[in-house]
Amino acid sequence: QMGLGHEQGFGAPCLKCKDKCEGFELHFWRKICRNCKCGQEEHDVLTSNEEDRKVGKLFEDTKYTTLIAKLKNDGIPMYKRNVMILTNPVPAKKNISINTVTYEWAPPVQNQTLARQYMQMLPKEKQPVAGSEGAQYRKKQLAKQLPAHDQDPSKCHELSPNEVKQMEQFVKKYKNEALGVGDVKLPGEVETRATDKNNLNNGDRGTSAAVGAMEGKSPDRKASQYSCYRCKLSMKEGDPAVYAERAGYDKLWHPACFVCCTCSELLVDMIYFWKNGNLYCGRHYCDSEKPRCAGCDELIFSNEYTQAEGQNWHLKHFCCFDCDCVLAGEIYVMVNDKPVCKPCYVKNHAAICQGCHNAIDPEVQRVTKCLIGQKFMPVEGMVFCSVECKKKMMS
Repeated sequence: QMGLGHEQGFGAPCLKCKDKCEGFELHFWRKICRNCKCGQEEHDVLTSNEEDRKVGKLFEDTKYTTLIAKLKNDGIPMYKRNVMILTNPVPAKKNISINTVTYEWAPPVQNQTLARQYMQMLPKEKQPVAGSEGAQYRKKQLAKQLPAHDQDPSKCHELSPNEVKQMEQFVKKYKNEALGVGDVKLPGEVETRATDKNNLNNGDRGTSAAVGAMEGKSPDRKASQYSCYRCKLSMKEGDPAVYAERAGYDKLWHPACFVCCTCSELLVDMIYFWKNGNLYCGRHYCDSEKPRCAGCDELIFSNEYTQAEGQNWHLKHFCCFDCDCVLAGEIYVMVNDKPVCKPCYVKNHAAICQGCHNAIDPEVQRVTKCLIGQKFMPVEGMVFCSVECKKKMMS
């Protein structure tokens, strides 16, 4: 059976459910699989080609054009990932065998020793070595931190022309004001450049950093005098640090500390958004600016939306997670943070009374996190809908 035209990754395996999921089939407006209900990022959906197009589009019309190449045939910007292949001779018993390690992404620096050091300073399970859990982690973070629907209106569901316009302005604004890519450098190399660069780029704004640099902060400072902006611990001699141009060259991070202030995940490929003294990943930067629909995962650009259960929803997306019926004015129950209509709750999730074997009514309290009320009696792991049923069983 073929998927619909808009289905990317149709049939891709779910990395979480393994064989229980028949393969990815995109829900018609949620960003999840219709078969197992896991998110798109839990499935092995995007090919690296598609990922490189997405990141390429993100860097289009920014100062990071060195990181993209235009394809001759369709002019689509492609992300030029720096893939690093390290060859380590391994002495075997008789002859020397060559052991190659491929990193699916590495910092775009000239000096390979620096790139290698950077990689080794990341947690082992997050190093994007081809075929490892680190590569899988990177892939998942690319999907999670930089959703295509946060930058490309054509990847969104049914936007009005006005919403498309608002979104385009929003994207243009964050490309101008917040988006950046980290630089990997040895702390000593940066100091002198920071003085000139700030004066050139920022006019007067650079003076505080420049003055700092002049006040006896000469380029031969010891690495231990530099401390990480996040963990506040000092740098070790000879270790590379990550700088973020938007944050100013007076700040630096350990490679493993260059993370989003909201989810604390490593910023994928060092792509960051800087705002009010904080580093964000793309998703959480957008969340700090706009409401996000808990139904379709898209940012909300319309003035009308609903708030329920501490989350925001497009009006037509506040729906039962099981059957997609609209819940406005209906009774629903929250199951794992997802709203479920009463019929689906009774059918799919309700506890069954051990006395009369009927589903226990979730009560007509509109929102019940937990159903332990007067009529809900757990007895040594048994659940009853009423005192009568309990007495019947206990007698």
